[in-house]
Amino acid sequence: MNLFMQCAPIEACLAHQVFDKMRQRKDGVDGQVLDLETAVKDGVLGGGVGFGGGFAEKLDLNKMIEELDLPDVPSVFICPISLEPMEDPVTLCTGQTYERSNILKWFSLGRFTCPTTMQELWDDSVTPNKTLHQLIHTWFSQKYLQMKKKSEDVQGNASEILDTLKKVKGQARIQSLKDLRRIVTNHATARNAVVDKGGVTLLSSLLGPYTSHAIGSEVVSILVNLTLDSASRSNLMQPAKVSLIIDMLNEGSIETKINCTKLIQSLTEQDDCEQIVSSHSLLVGLMRLVRDKRHPSGHLPGLTLLKSVCAHQQVRVLIISIGAVPQLVELLPGMNPECLELALFVLEAVSAVKEGKLALSSCSNTIPNMVRILMRVSESCTQLALSILWSICKLSPEEYSSIAVDVGLAAKLLLVIQSGCDPLLKQRSAELLKLCSLNYTDSIFISKCKLTRTIR
Repeated sequence: MNLFMQCAPIEACLAHQVFDKMRQRKDGVDGQVLDLETAVKDGVLGGGVGFGGGFAEKLDLNKMIEELDLPDVPSVFICPISLEPMEDPVTLCTGQTYERSNILKWFSLGRFTCPTTMQELWDDSVTPNKTLHQLIHTWFSQKYLQMKKKSEDVQGNASEILDTLKKVKGQARIQSLKDLRRIVTNHATARNAVVDKGGVTLLSSLLGPYTSHAIGSEVVSILVNLTLDSASRSNLMQPAKVSLIIDMLNEGSIETKINCTKLIQSLTEQDDCEQIVSSHSLLVGLMRLVRDKRHPSGHLPGLTLLKSVCAHQQVRVLIISIGAVPQLVELLPGMNPECLELALFVLEAVSAVKEGKLALSSCSNTIPNMVRILMRVSESCTQLALSILWSICKLSPEEYSSIAVDVGLAAKLLLVIQSGCDPLLKQRSAELLKLCSLNYTDSIFISKCKLTRTIR
């Protein structure tokens, strides 16, 4: 029995939408159209399970659509109004099919036309397209069951690898870790399985003073993909484990450095993380990551962790002592907005201590770079740059305010004041503008406020 013999009269009109796809192959007789069961079974529309199987009908179509979230759904399954897969397809007198809720909403707006053809409807009734609904349900059922089976297979593989890791050593252990990394990177079910079966504790036990970087880098690459609870993070904060992770941050590949940075980032969520954040080697490794022009992928995670550790006051002095302030200032012009905001946050944090103010003021490009940032990137960047400028100018108003005005600060401050920025930001701008004006007569200062003097 072919497609048109199975369809109700009005459904037959809609069947033309799937007809071309199902006509792509012949079965014994030239021109014979495949029946729906064969179409799905043979994969004409991407199917692979028998049509009309009782098990498939028990699956909830809405749940399958949501969980699968497939990007390549056959176009005939898509509602022309919402561009989403149909769950309850209905056909109009024009032969066009829509999701029931969508077409009824169309009618409720007083539109009695076919949305696709814009024909006026001589009959506004809708007819359930059971044939298409069954085809949609079968196609999604097949995809859903494939996903579930694959998920079960992945969980089983993860469990087997964890059992293997308890027994093997050397190169065999490295290979097992590589296999585990591959599946936890690509499958959420594998990540959950590793956590549920105590894999975090097992992996953490592989990190220690005698662990090779080959083993350590694989372990870290797996851990950064897992959800670590407080107990797991505390376990990883043992001195020997922390020392190994920081060593790999300084000496590993760019991928290993990024993974170590992300893992340490998660460890800083613990209350007792002073041992990590106060590490001189950690800060040196992070600055190397941020300065690495060959691997810009490390800039964001490096700056993100720097921002986190800056919350600890003792770390700010350490950041200054390793020469990070002038290095960050010099990097500012080449940073993307996200990295720029993080770097400014770090510099603003160190400007709160005396050593930070001195380090910022001694760098010749600090003031010009901060003035350029004002009103150029985002309001948050403007706020951070303004705070840094305030700290420097207050340090020696006569010297640094004059430098700032000469590179266009006054004009930029006027722009901030006249903009729709936060009122507190406008107030700080007005205060800084007043501080800068103290070194000039009114006429001279007004001339320096002209926009033509602003750094472009």
